[in-house]
Amino acid sequence: MARVTELTVNGASVAVDVDAATPLLSVLREELGLTGSKIGCAEGECGACTVLAGGRAIRSCITPVGTVEDRPIVTIEGLEQDGRLHPLQEAFLDAEAFQCGYCTPGMIMAGVGLLAACPDPTEAEIVAGMQGNICRCGTYRRIIRAIQQAAEERAAARAAEGLR
Repeated sequence: MARVTELTVNGASVAVDVDAATPLLSVLREELGLTGSKIGCAEGECGACTVLAGGRAIRSCITPVGTVEDRPIVTIEGLEQDGRLHPLQEAFLDAEAFQCGYCTPGMIMAGVGLLAACPDPTEAEIVAGMQGNICRCGTYRRIIRAIQQAAEERAAARAAEGLR
């Protein structure tokens, strides 16, 4: 039985000792105490467990940890830098893009992955990119607006850098 003994999570190397077939979500929550990624459907259908592995959004509930042991993993807890929220986290606050908050970590992580792949998405690209992330409260319009806002702010920051 193959074992995973080390992962890179949120920029830090962490020791683990788990079967390679163990779902990544279980390792994050139970072994590492990172409970921001939520348990939803446990079938990869709702998106509540979304994290980044190698910069790509994945469903951690159906991803065996052995398939991502060589890629850096980022959870919602790892987005904050130096006491500052990630721009998409700020945009979610500004747009009031959540109510109960259960889907929010997965939505934000999926949005971060989308913006990494498509820095200036159209509304249609946002809708397509967020497909499969379910918000039971129905705040989809605000979620789309938050992603648009984060994209606009990143574009403005890039433009300002170019002027210097």
